[in-house]
Amino acid sequence: MSEVSMETTRPSVWRKMRGNTGALIGGTLLLLIILIAVLAPLLAPHDPIAQDLTRRLLPPFWHDRAVPEHLLGTDHLGRDYLSRLIYGARVSLGVGLGVILVSGTIGITLGLIAGYFGGWIDMVISFAITTRLSLPIVLVALAAVALGGASLTTLITVLGFLLWDRFAVVTRAAAQSLRHQEFILGLRAIGASRARILFLEILPNMRATILVVVSLEVANVILLEAALSFLGLGVRPPTPSWGLMISEGRDNILFDPWLIALPGSALCLLVLAVNLFGDGMRDITGPARK
Repeated sequence: MSEVSMETTRPSVWRKMRGNTGALIGGTLLLLIILIAVLAPLLAPHDPIAQDLTRRLLPPFWHDRAVPEHLLGTDHLGRDYLSRLIYGARVSLGVGLGVILVSGTIGITLGLIAGYFGGWIDMVISFAITTRLSLPIVLVALAAVALGGASLTTLITVLGFLLWDRFAVVTRAAAQSLRHQEFILGLRAIGASRARILFLEILPNMRATILVVVSLEVANVILLEAALSFLGLGVRPPTPSWGLMISEGRDNILFDPWLIALPGSALCLLVLAVNLFGDGMRDITGPARK
């Protein structure tokens, strides 16, 4: 039932997406950034970690002292800034996707179970959600990463186990409203398994809501990764990360502000693209539009 409805509504979703400005702009920008990240080895003109101290702090192309070989200049160690920006997209998108996979799996599973079964199971999971909401994310992440060591694996694991609550809250509320629907009662009557009801019937009916949560959480994760990298507890040097690039350029903010402006602009553009696409898809796939 759910598979047929998904197939029949897919063309209309694409038609509506072409008519939704936010989804179209956000999706185009997001697709462009993803392509840049995937094709980074082909697009980057230089090795992003190769140092040349004789060419340190070269300005971008709009300055008089610009060098054609380095369109966006070089950093304090003579590394090509354009190449580091291109590879930095990989870090931001990789961390965002990894954290969402971990946190989404935990939160959606707990939310489905709590909303469908209710009773003491709901009470236990609700207590876990309340406990998680009482913890300050940034402080706990700082402590955990500091204890576990700064690395991509540690960062994804820590953030994944800290950002599942929003998925759980939204999924729990949606499951509570869907478990009394007639098609769910009918499936119970014919003896359908609980796993089928939860993951093949209830979960597909939440895809629009979950998509909005994903867009919000991806933007949040990208900003958290940049903040932790800025503080030196995220990605380790010399791995190119936009947050790390902002941190490395802060000593030259008065004389070479482009060292901060370029990665900061890339970070803002990625977050804007994710939010525009998520909001647009919410409008397209929401119940009010069907």
